[in-house]
Amino acid sequence: MLRNGWAAKTVTLLILATGLAGSIPSVVQARGQVPIGTIAAVQLPPQGRDMMVLIYQGGPFRHEKDGVVFRNRERLLPAQDRGYYREYTVRTPGERSRGARRIVCGGLKPVAPDACYYTDDHYASFRRIVQ
Repeated sequence: MLRNGWAAKTVTLLILATGLAGSIPSVVQARGQVPIGTIAAVQLPPQGRDMMVLIYQGGPFRHEKDGVVFRNRERLLPAQDRGYYREYTVRTPGERSRGARRIVCGGLKPVAPDACYYTDDHYASFRRIVQ
């Protein structure tokens, strides 16, 4: 994952210059970072789909950290005011800890998020969840 602002801008410029922009599926640009790709909700692991249902139901959540404010320290998601994003654990079979998989949703109402993002590498990258 490119974290360097210069490298991210270079990749974006290369994509635009080579005409590949039209071949890239819907992307979201996050504050000068590499565009965020998408993942269809049906492509999420079963545990991710289950978590999406719980998010829209308002729980109950398995982990006490589910639903807490996500600060977007990595600045990979679109910039928003503090408190906009909340994180949820996507269980990994066989993992004793919370694992690396998360869903981060943004919006003023946690049970009606504006957008949700999936990461399977503990915030190193995100894909916007689309229906």
